[in-house]
Amino acid sequence: MRKLIFLFIVVFSFQQITAQISYKNFESQILGESRQLKIQLPRGYDKSDKSYPIIFTFDGDYLFELAAGTVDYYAYWDDIPECIVVGVNQFSKRDDDTAFSELNSLPIEKGEAFFNFVGQELVPYINKTYRTEKFKVAIGHDKTANFINYFLLKEDPLFQAYIVLSPDLAPDMESFLSDQLSAIESKLFYYLATSSNDIKSLKEKTEALQVKLAAIDNKNVLKAYDNFDGPSHYSLPAYALPKALESIFLVFQPISKEEYQNTLLKLESSPVDYLTEKYETIEELFGIKKQISINDFRAIAATINKTEQFDYFEDLGKLARKQYPETLLGHYYLGRYYETTGRPKKAMKTYQSGYVLQEVGGITKDQMLELSQQLKVDFGL
Repeated sequence: MRKLIFLFIVVFSFQQITAQISYKNFESQILGESRQLKIQLPRGYDKSDKSYPIIFTFDGDYLFELAAGTVDYYAYWDDIPECIVVGVNQFSKRDDDTAFSELNSLPIEKGEAFFNFVGQELVPYINKTYRTEKFKVAIGHDKTANFINYFLLKEDPLFQAYIVLSPDLAPDMESFLSDQLSAIESKLFYYLATSSNDIKSLKEKTEALQVKLAAIDNKNVLKAYDNFDGPSHYSLPAYALPKALESIFLVFQPISKEEYQNTLLKLESSPVDYLTEKYETIEELFGIKKQISINDFRAIAATINKTEQFDYFEDLGKLARKQYPETLLGHYYLGRYYETTGRPKKAMKTYQSGYVLQEVGGITKDQMLELSQQLKVDFGL
């Protein structure tokens, strides 16, 4: 059933996004040959002036469609930001593209050329041609999963997030990654996955790497690991990609019931500060200035009501006025502030003044008038 549900999701996404995918032949001076690129732009790309994170899919000949459909589906529901997805076809080329020296585990010959092609030609081309943000994700599977780690070893890593699926690791890669991730001073996401039916040698390498990663104590490195029960080496990406994207873009997602119960209700500081810091983090990490969602305003309001810290309604109301100035959201929360802190007359006037503004998030003009009338009755105003 789970496989059927995921297949439906991917097929649905493909039906919606086919027109947005383009195919380009990129002439590489470094490789001395042409490489086919697959590029998916977000829905509405041509109708906006926004910039977008980029997701680079290696093994694009078979991973791109899966990545593109998953990204489009999750972005549709606002669980991840809209992204540009780029696939690099490597059919019949991946052994050369991922070649490394057995002596020092570093790219060699055509592998070194492909490494330089990505960093010196492909990424600059995408940045120049499309509206892109700095945040970039790399996806690789077995040999390319090992290869994308080389971009992490640079002093200034080319990608800010790595989705490493059943990697066929070079002999020294564990040590390389352990040293680099222990010392790195910029925010970086690292997702690693294997499965119970993965190729035995790759599963063992992945599990050994996970032991190394688990021992790293560096707050700049945000790690996630999955060992799925059931998938083969070849079906693993279909299970892992959704989990990887959820992990990388966790802070981008609307406040969940779990976050409300396990984090918000246990806060010792202002829940309004928590909300503003969440969106500041989104902008800092992904370069996206996102409007605070109505769902998240509701979650903070529920927290204030549940914890009876009613003074925070004032800050929430002021924030709502900035975010949704044409709506009655800010007036509603400010009215709640005055009502719950013993100023019914002020609350009544605040509810009334919101009547001329637009309704939003289930808060209606009739509701504002009812609240005002109830205060008038209760307090004889």
